[in-house]
Amino acid sequence: MDLETQIEQIKATLEKMRPFIRRDGGDLEYVDFKDGIVYIRMKGACVGCSLIDVTISEGVEIILQEEVEGVLGVKVVE
Repeated sequence: MDLETQIEQIKATLEKMRPFIRRDGGDLEYVDFKDGIVYIRMKGACVGCSLIDVTISEGVEIILQEEVEGVLGVKVVE
């Protein structure tokens, strides 16, 4: 799978997750994809939330790893 296809799949998968995150007043934004790591920016109520690590590791990361070949992890950037 080429990089462009991976990025398209990552963005599509993130779009599917956004309504669930928005329901709690937050949001997320795709930033970059390098060396198997998806970089995202959290917005709204997610900024400074004590549960953000759980949301990322047990939600966003797992779903991206299952849906997009080559995703190894997710990191949040400011």
